[in-house]
Amino acid sequence: MSNPVATPATEVVLPGEVEPSGLRLRTRDLPPPTAGRVLLRMEATGVSFAEQQMRRGKYYDQPPFPFVPGYDVVGTVVATGPGVDPAMVGRRVAAVTKTGAWASHLLLDAADAVPVPDGVAAADAETVVVNGVTAWQMLHRTAKVSRGATIVVLGANGGVGSTLVQLARHAGITVIGTASARHHDAVRALGATPVDYRDPEQYRRIRQLAPHGVDAVFDHVGGAGLEESWRLLRRGGTLVSYGTAATKDEAGNSRLPVLKLFARLALWNLLPNGRSAHFYNLWAGKRRPASFRARLREDLTQVLTLLADGTLTAQVAAEFPLDQAAAALALAESRTVAGKVVIVA
Repeated sequence: MSNPVATPATEVVLPGEVEPSGLRLRTRDLPPPTAGRVLLRMEATGVSFAEQQMRRGKYYDQPPFPFVPGYDVVGTVVATGPGVDPAMVGRRVAAVTKTGAWASHLLLDAADAVPVPDGVAAADAETVVVNGVTAWQMLHRTAKVSRGATIVVLGANGGVGSTLVQLARHAGITVIGTASARHHDAVRALGATPVDYRDPEQYRRIRQLAPHGVDAVFDHVGGAGLEESWRLLRRGGTLVSYGTAATKDEAGNSRLPVLKLFARLALWNLLPNGRSAHFYNLWAGKRRPASFRARLREDLTQVLTLLADGTLTAQVAAEFPLDQAAAALALAESRTVAGKVVIVA
């Protein structure tokens, strides 16, 4: 055990359904870590689509307001609680937190901390924590895409999308990626063939590129376009839906679009055409903590190793200090940047 005194922490608070400018800063004392926990000094956290939905009260199972957002974090362990190896102090680790990471310091279960390889910058590592695990698991665990296949990635310039493109190319998979025209050069640089998502003929264009259908489509948009994604699949193909961005501004119950989506995917799975549809949820299996943590640790370690050896290139859109989290959130929501907006200590 170390550091038996309280630690002052600066936190960004989401007080309710507010514009990004409505975020608040507060300082409070964190108690020493209890059994099985560590105290982490944040070095980098990020803005995910989840926080963009949370500020609207639209994230599927977000906590009640007010709370500290922050879906993932990279930082250095500065204190350990009873039962935790004191040698962890001084180590840089990454973790998926869901909330709480937009803070200078935070308490974390030691079992959730995954070592970050030496030589990897904190901001770079941050871009592949939740995005990397999501991309890896969708590609290799959910869709199980094989070498030589062709896939479509919607939003190939985004945080998850750009990571997914790189992982797929590394695995010998051909990628067609949708993005606005200004991001096409970036998408090409990642190794994908870009298609303008603003083009009314985007699905016809994709069919021209893959006339026999594709092996998988990764769709975070949902809404009316989901049926078009389903139609792109060849027999035996897989649709992986992992969001409902199309309905992010709709009023009403935040669970309704997701429940409608579940029903649609279930119905498609009953059709006798050999195709399958899945909704990817990072937190699936959380009720079995040991196996959930083991899987997450294995997959995040794989992604961080690929980042460390140069196979993956971190897509950092911009970096902001913690006290400018409002500007970071506004930039991420503007959809004008490629990669991930990162908040640094």
